[in-house]
Amino acid sequence: MSSLSQNKEMSRVPEPTLRRLPWYLSNVKLLKQRGERFVSSTQISKETNIDASQIAKDLSYVNISGRTRVGYEVDALIAVLEDFLGFTNLHKAFLFGVGSLGGALLRDSGLSHFGLEIVAAFDINPDLVGTVLNGIPIFHTDEFERKMQEYEVNIGVLTVPIEIAQSITDKMVAGGIKAVWNFTPFRIRVPEDIVVQNTSLYAHLAVMFNRLNFNGIE
Repeated sequence: MSSLSQNKEMSRVPEPTLRRLPWYLSNVKLLKQRGERFVSSTQISKETNIDASQIAKDLSYVNISGRTRVGYEVDALIAVLEDFLGFTNLHKAFLFGVGSLGGALLRDSGLSHFGLEIVAAFDINPDLVGTVLNGIPIFHTDEFERKMQEYEVNIGVLTVPIEIAQSITDKMVAGGIKAVWNFTPFRIRVPEDIVVQNTSLYAHLAVMFNRLNFNGIE
């Protein structure tokens, strides 16, 4: 599938479905490790606690069909999901802010299995600039524009302190970054043609704490 046709396919898929498809992929991979050759939406439902009818609907967006009373071929389903989600191609990224969270992401070699390769990081801390973490070089933020000419990168991972989140975002966009994976609790502002994915750990903590209180757990 060409990148253009794939983008068109992805654009018509509801976001909740896109969020669930990686769950299905991970669980189908586990079933493969157990020796399963075929998997049904009912089996995936048992693993994910998502209704089987919802799973079947989600998989209808993917170019694969199951066999009656047998289900989906495991190897084919894994291959199709990985291709559909873009995990088969490595997307290179720069990371901004090598603090505790940024450092953890640099150490997470598993990201490459999901199509993301952080090729360089940027910070202003003199103790970090010029060092290498998990094989990834750390440069001074002022070197960003020059490094954009050296690396084929269009994704920026934002893990900077909240007070500079917008200014670093502006710098990224001006330098040619087309998508921002934002880990800060700050809602960054970008032009309409820039893709933003907000992943705030703090927001998820707030939801978890609220549900704990709602369930009467102190």
